[in-house]
Amino acid sequence: MTGRSFESVLVEQCAPTLAGMKPGSLFRFSARTLDEIRQTSTMWDRCLTPLGVRVMILKECPVTGACMIYVYRPTWLAKILHSEKNADFLREESYQSAQDIGMLAQLSARLCMEQDFPHEIGLFLGYPLEDVVGFIKNRGWNFTLSGYWKVYGDPAPARRRFAGYRACTASCVQRFARGEPVTALVAA
Repeated sequence: MTGRSFESVLVEQCAPTLAGMKPGSLFRFSARTLDEIRQTSTMWDRCLTPLGVRVMILKECPVTGACMIYVYRPTWLAKILHSEKNADFLREESYQSAQDIGMLAQLSARLCMEQDFPHEIGLFLGYPLEDVVGFIKNRGWNFTLSGYWKVYGDPAPARRRFAGYRACTASCVQRFARGEPVTALVAA
């Protein structure tokens, strides 16, 4: 495998999701072959599914050999995607499925088209709708705070959330470095 291990990147990039503080996380991972990434992500999906966390490849790049890996909590994601305001927004963005897996398939297809980046991905990562819409309308400008995402409303709650995510990540990375398995980092 090239560079860091899948497990170390999983912990570094997805700690708040593993710990139950965030519904989803996304990271880019490269290996010698796409098949190696497919096998590793499938293995981790099988391992984490009983703990309430799923792992899936949202995008593969045959040129670079890299994949975008989405790690999420299906129950929490379903609540987000099906809240009335979020569902209305996704319909406006031409999402047609009422099933979560169908929406994930549409998101994956949009990522793979490599035209405009699908900024609605923020909802799938747990960003507030106000911030997703603000980012799209402002084209990434005029934000009140920038951290894990760009905030367009009151920065105080987001600042606290970002601090919690940073502390969680530091703790999980430290625990993993001491030899705790990834599964021990997953909150029920």
